Amino acid sequence: QVQLVESGGGLVQPGGSLRLTCAAPGFTFSSATMAWYRQPPGKERELVADITSAGGTTHYADSVKGRFTISRDNAKNTLYLQMNSLKFEDTAVYYCNKHPPLRLAGYNYWGQGTRVTVSS
Repeated sequence: QVQLVESGGGLVQPGGSLRLTCAAPGFTFSSATMAWYRQPPGKERELVADITSAGGTTHYADSVKGRFTISRDNAKNTLYLQMNSLKFEDTAVYYCNKHPPLRLAGYNYWGQGTRVTVSS
């Protein structure tokens, strides 16, 4: 059964750090380009970063470049997002998924996400 289980979110002050984790059992994780997405309050979901199957190539949205690092452990079917120098505008629910997203029964499949709140 496909699962995307995000964790590691929380409340953090501006300038702080968080590390998000995504457990992704149930599909061929090691052969998939994976990504982190986020949905800020009242806005559309957006791509934050992606990483190729072997981890050799990564891409970042301009808004997080130099502050966030995506990585993966294929032996553990796990995806990570290290977030440093967090800003108010990083407040969002963060989701992991394939890139492009998993499709199940004709719909994009998403996990429950993990909420990140940057506030002083």
